[in-house]
Amino acid sequence: MSAAYYNDIDGAAAHVLECLIAENIIAPGIVDRRSIRDVQPSDLDGFAQCHFFAGGGLWSVAARLAGYPDDKPIWTGSCPCQPFSVAGKGAGIDDVRHLWPDFFRLIRARRPAVVMGEQVAGKAGRDWFHGVRSDLEGAAYAGRAVDVPALAVDAPHIRQRLYWLGVADAGCEPRWAGPVDAQDRAFNSNLYGAGGSIAVADADEAGRIPRQWNNSSSRYGDSLGAAHGRNGSAWSNSEWIVCHDGKARRTKPGLRLLVDGMAGRIDLWRIAGNSIVPQIAAEVIRAFLETEVVREAA
Repeated sequence: MSAAYYNDIDGAAAHVLECLIAENIIAPGIVDRRSIRDVQPSDLDGFAQCHFFAGGGLWSVAARLAGYPDDKPIWTGSCPCQPFSVAGKGAGIDDVRHLWPDFFRLIRARRPAVVMGEQVAGKAGRDWFHGVRSDLEGAAYAGRAVDVPALAVDAPHIRQRLYWLGVADAGCEPRWAGPVDAQDRAFNSNLYGAGGSIAVADADEAGRIPRQWNNSSSRYGDSLGAAHGRNGSAWSNSEWIVCHDGKARRTKPGLRLLVDGMAGRIDLWRIAGNSIVPQIAAEVIRAFLETEVVREAA
């Protein structure tokens, strides 16, 4: 069995995925460069993991960070955000890049045990997930989402995003991922773990994780294999650079800045701009694993 199937129509992203597979940075597998609209359920026979809109392969990176085995089944798909992003044209479900229906077509046909993804934050993301959750529940999946910023794992930027998952045949009562209320708090303490990694029960009324997650007692340094520093995070040994707008920002130590004439610069920018923060996704996956253990023991 080939461990992973990666799908991305972007040629540059597909090339990056193949390089990452060759370097064993992501789970071994194959890269399919076709549009998801052309993928048939039978094309996915024999794959334990399927990553759609795979981009830079960071859902696989996140799975490894979380200790999720390469051969353990999981589907991921961060559907294009342009139809719903404030930076887009605002066409929503009428945008030709609204590809959730095509992703859901494969989910409904193959019924993976767990599906995860990411979308824009705020009202636009919650409205998008409202329809997604309705589809998932119609196919006997329990769905849930959390609106969380990258700074929750001490990343040097906000990058607020909606992370979501669907669990097949979980027997959970349908709930919409809106403001947190008492019933949501009880539901989320089961799904994400009371006092665990990213617990939605600790979020504010907008579903955002509070800044106190970013502190010296964070377990991210241990779980992500990062060097311990000011707060033990993966960014604790970062360097500061002063940008053209006069603001200082953190960057990876020794990172070579892009220069004019660098081959593939725009492609790399585009892939990075569409990427998730794997450390956040890893916490979502880890929370699911903890919930899975509790559910199996029940």
